[in-house]
Amino acid sequence: MRDVLKDIEAYNPRTWTSTPTPASPSGDEIGSFISFEPGVNLPSRGSTRDSAATCIQDKPNDHMPDGACPRDTDSADCVVCCVRFSADGKYLATGCSSTAQIYDTKTGAKTCVLAHEFTRKDGDIYVRSVCFSPNGKYLATGAEDSQIRIWDIARKSICTILEGHQKEIYSLDFSPDGRLIVSGSGDTTVRIWDVGDGSCKVLTVNDPNNTLNDDAPVTSVAISPNGQLVAAGSLTAVVRVWDITTGLRVGRLRGHRGSAYSIAFTPDGKGLVSGSLDRTLKYWDLGELNISEAKREGTAVKEKKDLQNPNQYTMDFVGHTDYVLSVAISHDGHWVVSGSKDKGVQFWDAHSAIAHCMLQGHKNTALVQ
Repeated sequence: MRDVLKDIEAYNPRTWTSTPTPASPSGDEIGSFISFEPGVNLPSRGSTRDSAATCIQDKPNDHMPDGACPRDTDSADCVVCCVRFSADGKYLATGCSSTAQIYDTKTGAKTCVLAHEFTRKDGDIYVRSVCFSPNGKYLATGAEDSQIRIWDIARKSICTILEGHQKEIYSLDFSPDGRLIVSGSGDTTVRIWDVGDGSCKVLTVNDPNNTLNDDAPVTSVAISPNGQLVAAGSLTAVVRVWDITTGLRVGRLRGHRGSAYSIAFTPDGKGLVSGSLDRTLKYWDLGELNISEAKREGTAVKEKKDLQNPNQYTMDFVGHTDYVLSVAISHDGHWVVSGSKDKGVQFWDAHSAIAHCMLQGHKNTALVQ
């Protein structure tokens, strides 16, 4: 992510005085990541400043956080670059320097360490993305060596390595049936991998009219809950959406004035939320894409229509004072949570875009996932 984040000024040169930098043991900019636990509608927080992943649990009949952090998962001296819950909420995976680590969410105990062996020896190499398979038996990890590793958790061994990306892997997501993995990389591509045979479709963020910041690293990817769509955020101001089966681009969501750095589908799959370096979040109604028409007519026809309607978002979330670097949505769809370089984690009403509270206490950039 070092190369990605130092390029942010080039894509957003207007008034920013500083840019996010990746988490590192000695760096000034330290990130943290949040992921919603299945069955719990408040997030868990992983902090690289504290080298721990902290769980924030719902209290009975309580619908808003009180800021309490009753349980830490100690990560020793490891910088935590990313976190992800298993589908059943029983385990939490973190990506660190040369390892992925798995914790029991009830006890906070570390249950597994997956040590990566890298051929590159020039300094620390970080695991930048992690994702459990839907059945919880496997963990996919993406690292700075451009490889995606799929681990058998019980055996603590690699069962598959997916190769093809040319730069760091910043984001991973499994399809609901576990047969596909989507990845986003600093090489400006999104890839849809078949876990069974290792084949992949390559999707690019490049645009034929060459006016929307080509060659932009992909910083966030997600598969829709029904498994039909793939969305990607990158260092452009446009969120792109593809049909997962055909690889056709079915939409470009335009409206941000800075990089659309992070994206998340709503639980019902009807909408998408994006967080941007323009300091805002936006909600997009995916029903406006008319995906069936795009499949019939082809990508080029649909893209022309998209360009004629640049403001497709239906809600603006305004309140952060610096880059919005990540977003997450609660499993009941009631809350949108965002992490920002302003060091705050903001809770928003997903239906009104009204901010209800902010969690503060991070000493630097807060990211959610």
